[in-house]
Amino acid sequence: MEPLKHGRGQIPAALSTPTKLVGLYEEFVTKNSSSVSQIESALRSLTYIIPGRFRESELASESLHSGVQLLSLYHDSLVSRVISRLPATITRPNPTPHARYTKYWSSRSSLYRRVALTLQMIQYTELLWEMVARRRGEKIRWRVVVFIEGVKALCRLMLLRLTNSRPLVSPPLPEREVDPRSPDEEEEIPPWDDTEPPASEGGSSSELSWTMPRTGLSLPTLPDVGDISNYLISRVLTADDIKPPKSLLHRVTGQGQLAEILYILRPLIYALALQEWRGNKKSWTPWLIGFGMEYGCRQLAKKDFRERVAGGLRGLTALEREELRKRGWAMGWWTMRGAFYENITKVWLRGIIRRLEGKPLLGLVGGIVEDYEYLWDSYYFSTATL
Repeated sequence: MEPLKHGRGQIPAALSTPTKLVGLYEEFVTKNSSSVSQIESALRSLTYIIPGRFRESELASESLHSGVQLLSLYHDSLVSRVISRLPATITRPNPTPHARYTKYWSSRSSLYRRVALTLQMIQYTELLWEMVARRRGEKIRWRVVVFIEGVKALCRLMLLRLTNSRPLVSPPLPEREVDPRSPDEEEEIPPWDDTEPPASEGGSSSELSWTMPRTGLSLPTLPDVGDISNYLISRVLTADDIKPPKSLLHRVTGQGQLAEILYILRPLIYALALQEWRGNKKSWTPWLIGFGMEYGCRQLAKKDFRERVAGGLRGLTALEREELRKRGWAMGWWTMRGAFYENITKVWLRGIIRRLEGKPLLGLVGGIVEDYEYLWDSYYFSTATL
């Protein structure tokens, strides 16, 4: 019985070790958020050059990329939690309209946060799931693609409902905040410290101050006029800054709501069309269905804004203009999808690759493009934007 007693005493210590490790890890991330962001960026950059380097390289690359993205999502929550606990006396940078809007709904509705988090996790891992399913056959692969698009569409329809019919923003969760406690601020000389500051690269300390002839006291020089203007401009409030977060997006009704619902369903309908015509990759029918729906939704949404918002498109908030701009740039990816890619873009890319062969540096760029051509040829989610 004695060994059992000792064993019982060791169980809590063994269980507490993982908790301590997690706590130490979270403390390291929150205290070194800028360094952690640089490491994440370096790992993402590494995944861009792995494809085509060895057998099954695309699976290894996407596994690493998905892992980094999920870990980054976890780090975002840690940094946000720490910044929210900072005292109000610490000056914080003005949040972006996207950050204000998404943080409002995330804090107001726990269901919104869970659905948005699920949607983000699916987007980060969708290509990896497709790669795994492709090894079971094309039929299984397309079933997985359609299922994933169906789940994503359901999540987006729920977000549309939870925000009282406001258009979706991308991403649906707030991005990583900047920690206002920078190393420069920690090393700043306090005002009560009368020691002489070190000379700057632009000149000695005597050149940066003026000594009064009678008293011998030194006065610092006035800051540059440009610095004062930039400081004041950065503190100016705009109309969007004083609006409530939920007012940063207008509610959509009628044709605007129809446009948003069709925009959400477009990837699912396009995937179903590709599944139906998977035997003929050069068929223009799926591409015309998908592109026509997205372009039609965009024009219908613009028409709704012109008719319903005071001032038309000029009366949109900064967040609405940003989201419209994102969706406009995303339409450029239709040149890399379906029949347009098979009939036009692929031929053009192969011509460029042949011209770059054997040329210094340019040949390396051509090799990377050639490696990625396999992804664009073989996987649906490699060019997905929604």
